[in-house]
Amino acid sequence: MFLRGQVIRSGAGRDTGYLMTVTDYDGTYVYVCDGKERRLAQPKRKNPKHVTATPWSLNESQMHSDRRLRKALAELESSNE
Repeated sequence: MFLRGQVIRSGAGRDTGYLMTVTDYDGTYVYVCDGKERRLAQPKRKNPKHVTATPWSLNESQMHSDRRLRKALAELESSNE
């Protein structure tokens, strides 16, 4: 089960390896954004089999805008290299 704000890593598609955050989960698909290629206004629909959950999550203030979302994901990526 995926929760809003949970950070995932894409495992399939053009965005393989990218960190993204979950904006919605309807039981069939996970809707994810990264703030750059996929903005909060138009989340990407992904099959849950094609994503890997990470131990991190973002709060609502970090998901307030695309700019804040990009910054939060970049900090996570750089701190875990």
